[in-house]
Amino acid sequence: MDVAPKPSARERNPGPSWGYRFMSIADRVLPEWIFGPFRMLGTWIGVVAMPGPRACSREYLRLALGREPSLRDVFRQFLGMEESLMTRLRVANGASHPCVISPLAVDFSAWLAAGGPMILGAFHVGNSELTGFLLAAHARRRLHILRRRIGNSYDTEALSGRFAGAVGYIWVNRPDDLLFALKDAMGGVDPVALHCDRPDFSSRSDSFEFFGVARRFPTTIYHLGMIFGRPVILSFGMPSGPDTSVVHASPRWEPRAKEGRKEAVARAHTHFQDFLRVLEAELRRDPYQWLNFTPFNPRAPDSPGNPGASR
Repeated sequence: MDVAPKPSARERNPGPSWGYRFMSIADRVLPEWIFGPFRMLGTWIGVVAMPGPRACSREYLRLALGREPSLRDVFRQFLGMEESLMTRLRVANGASHPCVISPLAVDFSAWLAAGGPMILGAFHVGNSELTGFLLAAHARRRLHILRRRIGNSYDTEALSGRFAGAVGYIWVNRPDDLLFALKDAMGGVDPVALHCDRPDFSSRSDSFEFFGVARRFPTTIYHLGMIFGRPVILSFGMPSGPDTSVVHASPRWEPRAKEGRKEAVARAHTHFQDFLRVLEAELRRDPYQWLNFTPFNPRAPDSPGNPGASR
């Protein structure tokens, strides 16, 4: 479903409407010794001008760093977002960006080689969005990405143009549209991807331990797996050196015939919690790659694994 709904005035990426296009052009005409400091200056302006995202950054960094974050820490997280954007724009302009699959992502590598139906869970971390485009093109199968339509998304439009044959969008701006929008995509063998880290747009959530605190994360992906009989793999991509990303992925989770819902949900909980530990370990190495600048996942009043936590 590539015909996108119009975004509301409030749903847009930060910055002027021409900002991403300007950055894309400037990157091609300016040497890095000029454009690099210019981007850093723009990032500092963003830190100062956006008190909401700045406060959200501090909330997350307190947990990730284990101390009160400095303004420089906040700047580094904002810069992580900016550099992730620039990487996407460069690839959209034709740059090469190899993806290396983590040696531990055995099931993910096997699926890439063999193909077949899959629901991929993604996170707003590092170069995750970019690696989805690149791996879909490499695997030569169309990837359907479930997402909301927001304004000022030139990076998405440019990447979609370059990878038009490999990636398509399922636009869902209302939760009630989810199953209807997914029906056609789930009927074939193409993979479908959706985000699993922001709890504000999911009908199902559960509590998981993340940075030592029980937090709520969306679990809709597993319920979709049970409804449509599809396996699930979670993944994210982290930058690794210049112009390369490493893809980390979970083992394969799939619904089992004649398994009760309670047992399936329990297995799903363990599967998600185990992968959150992998994600947390990577973020402790590079905490500035968590690219959510929204209120951090809410605390759960119940402990992880408590059956009463699901809703």
